[in-house]
Amino acid sequence: MENIIEIKGLHFSYESDDAEKKPVEVLKGIDLDIKQGEFVAVLGHNGCGKSTLAKHLNAILLPTEGTVIVDGIDTKDNEKLFDLRQRAGMVFQNPDNQIVSSVVEEDVAFALENLGVPYEEMRRRVDDSLKAVGMYDYRLHSPSQLSGGQKQRVAIAGIIAMEPKCIILDEPTAMLDPQGRKEVLATIHRMNREKGITIVLITHYMDEAADCDRVVVMDKGMVVLDNVPAKVFSQVDKLKAIGLDVPQVTELAWELLKAGCDISPEIISEEECAAAIEKLFNS
Repeated sequence: MENIIEIKGLHFSYESDDAEKKPVEVLKGIDLDIKQGEFVAVLGHNGCGKSTLAKHLNAILLPTEGTVIVDGIDTKDNEKLFDLRQRAGMVFQNPDNQIVSSVVEEDVAFALENLGVPYEEMRRRVDDSLKAVGMYDYRLHSPSQLSGGQKQRVAIAGIIAMEPKCIILDEPTAMLDPQGRKEVLATIHRMNREKGITIVLITHYMDEAADCDRVVVMDKGMVVLDNVPAKVFSQVDKLKAIGLDVPQVTELAWELLKAGCDISPEIISEEECAAAIEKLFNS
């Protein structure tokens, strides 16, 4: 598979409010490639730079140094900004910040109207995207009548209607209850599986990351781990040293391993854990 995102030597600094102080460097030389169709989680404690990185993927922020290429477009190319944001859609933590209309289907159609998409094509895209996120039956509802999880699915539908190749989600479940989280995650995984949309999920939930193809861990503005979930979460000491947890079943396996049990440190699911513990008892 070809890379849809190529990040080379990315540095980014925020200017200080105090003119006498130096800019604050948040990203410190990020090198990262993401393939078309991958589902990648980005983890890190607050202030590590993961949201700043996400905002570089559709040119909300631009590099202080280095390059970010998304589907062949350099994010610094202002003349192609419009094309870039059609190819890489962004979903934020609070869906209320993205909902602009008083009727669900009108909200999903908002960007398409601005793009001048013909009515019949717009109608098809709106209906298809609402069906894809399980919100078609609510198309004539007011967003104010919806739950947090439903609002977030409407926000995702608005991005899907743009037919992007990549969706970047910046902690989209942080403000949701468990049911809302479940609904939104199921929607995101279905988009990736059925439509081949590349997903970059910024999250602080270990169970969300464990269900992805790949996990990128950031600390102090740098990438410190990048591998499949089992390989990343098996490095329990390193993750705890930078203030992160691991899935509960991984921590259980880690404690059993430290106690001298013959068990894999790369367990990330309850099923794997149950099978491994059963094997211990039977050995």
